[in-house]
Amino acid sequence: MRLTTKGRFAVTAMIDLALREAHGPVTLAGISQRQKISLSYLEQLFGKLRRFNIVESTRGPGGGYTLARSADAISVADIIVAVDEPLDATQCGGKGNCHSDEDEHGHCMTHDLWSNLNLKMVEYLSSVSLRNLVQQQEGRGVVIQDMRQKKVKVESAKAEKTAPALAAKKEVAPKAPLINSVFNWARQS
Repeated sequence: MRLTTKGRFAVTAMIDLALREAHGPVTLAGISQRQKISLSYLEQLFGKLRRFNIVESTRGPGGGYTLARSADAISVADIIVAVDEPLDATQCGGKGNCHSDEDEHGHCMTHDLWSNLNLKMVEYLSSVSLRNLVQQQEGRGVVIQDMRQKKVKVESAKAEKTAPALAAKKEVAPKAPLINSVFNWARQS
């Protein structure tokens, strides 16, 4: 029994979102680029997360996703259940017909073992909040940059650098009149 990529990607994307949402809505393209997860796959996952009221979307320029609830109120189990990830270690999917539908005994010898494991997994994943995972990443020294502010600063710095150069060009090199210009011909007449 192991968690599939659907559950792992959903939890990873939610940690990324929670780390960055203080700077405004987070784009799926940004998460895709940072976490190396297909954009179309993220769109599917976030559609499910939105239906479970875990994330909210904002449309338009500057849009993206934010948490619909506080990170303390979102557990890993909530995320995994929202994306339809099965948390079941039993062979029968929890139905109790481990051997076959016709079998009188139904349960296999280890059914109770795997059922108890299921309960422990759900209990543990329910106890871990998104806030816990964010704090864990922050404790590792994960550096979060607001790319939107950085982009604005870079653009304003470029404008400041080019403004004096443009002013110098205007002062130094006035345009000489064209000889074949219609305006020059009118002045000569």
